[in-house]
Amino acid sequence: MLTTQQEKLMGELKAIVEKHGTDRSALIPILQDVQKCYHTISDFAMQVIADMLGIHPVEVNSVVTFYAFLNEKYHGKFVIRLCRTISCEMAGKAAVARQLENDLGIKFGETTDDGRFTLEWANCIGMCDQGPAMLVNDQVFTRVTPEKVHDILQMCEQSFGPHTLQKAEEHVL
Repeated sequence: MLTTQQEKLMGELKAIVEKHGTDRSALIPILQDVQKCYHTISDFAMQVIADMLGIHPVEVNSVVTFYAFLNEKYHGKFVIRLCRTISCEMAGKAAVARQLENDLGIKFGETTDDGRFTLEWANCIGMCDQGPAMLVNDQVFTRVTPEKVHDILQMCEQSFGPHTLQKAEEHVL
């Protein structure tokens, strides 16, 4: 017997699948949309997507666990990924990382208690000539300094309304 939340999620997943189609090639765009909407891809969502695409759930799980930008674990509304390549290291990445951790009160690999921010490392974001480089969701920031970190976080806070995020536990079914 499905809960009301699961039924609601199934309806929302059905709309996402209808948008992209039921071909196996639609799997990643479907998962990206689910990640964007819910900040996680739950086991229940993976099962429903597998059923709708007619593939085995382990295939969906394999894709989710393989790609760094897809997550089973809840991620904040703003996922901050700091490049950790040698060129960014030489350009001052360590100071930027310290500033992010200090300002947000979390370490890399963690999400703030309010569910707003997640800190992650990125192996390369292709901006080696403009490091340190950082992604906030899909937006690239280059030549980031500890001073710029405050402005970037403030920009995120300003775009964050109280109605834009539900508690993490409401998303994980």
